[in-house]
Amino acid sequence: MSDTKPLVIHRVSVLDLVVERWVWPFAETRRAEIDAHFADKQRERPALFNGRVLLGRNPVFASDRLSASYFETDFASFLAWRDWGFPDPSVFNGFGMGALLCADGAFVLGEMGQHTSNAGRIYFPSGTPDLDDVRDGTLDISGSVTRELEEETGLAPGEYESEPHWHCIYTGPALAMIRMLRIDMPADAVRDRIVANLAAQHQPELSAIHLVRGIHDLSSAMPRFVTAFIEAQFASRL
Repeated sequence: MSDTKPLVIHRVSVLDLVVERWVWPFAETRRAEIDAHFADKQRERPALFNGRVLLGRNPVFASDRLSASYFETDFASFLAWRDWGFPDPSVFNGFGMGALLCADGAFVLGEMGQHTSNAGRIYFPSGTPDLDDVRDGTLDISGSVTRELEEETGLAPGEYESEPHWHCIYTGPALAMIRMLRIDMPADAVRDRIVANLAAQHQPELSAIHLVRGIHDLSSAMPRFVTAFIEAQFASRL
C-alpha cells in the first residue's frame, strides 16, 4: 500500500471549524446537471437522500491547531462534485473518523453497504458532517465521530477511551480528522459485537467488519488516508 506519494499527517489538539453562510458557485451554476446526476444515482440506489451536508474551505495548519470554514450545501451537489473528479479544488470534504483500536492491537474497520454512495469502500466509522454536528456556529467533529460510531457499530460513549488529539490527513478533496479510540476488548469480540448489532438493524450502513492486524491486511478498497494512518501507527510500534 506504499506505492503512492507519502501523505503528511498533521497531529493537532485543537479543531477550529467555523460554520459560515456561503453560496457555492459550483452548486449554483451547474444546478440542472447536478439534479439530473442525482436522479440517475437515485435510480441506482433508491435509499439515497438529498439531505444537507457541510463542506469545508480554507484549511490552515498552525502549531497544534487546524482552522477551516464550513458551509452548508445539499448532498446532490456534494455527490456530483465527488463523482465528477472534484472540479472545484477550493472545497474539501472534511470529516471525523474514529479509529477503533482493540486491546490486542488490531484496528476495526467497516465496509459500506451496497445501498450507500460509498458501496464497497472500507474505512473507520465516519460520515460527511451535517447540521446535527453544528454547535454554536462551529462544527463539532468530536460529536460527529461519537454519533457516527454509535449509528454504525452500536458502541456508545463510555465503552471506549478517546485520545485527546487528532491525526489530520489532507489530500485536497478530502480532509480526514482521525481520532484514536481505544477499546478494552480483543478484536474478534469487538467484531462479533458489531456484527450482532448490524444484524438487528433494518438497513445497516455497513455490510461487513474487517480487522487489520498488520500491513498485510490493508486493501485497495481502503482510501489512501486510511492506509496512511494505519501504516504510520504500525511503523511507530517497531
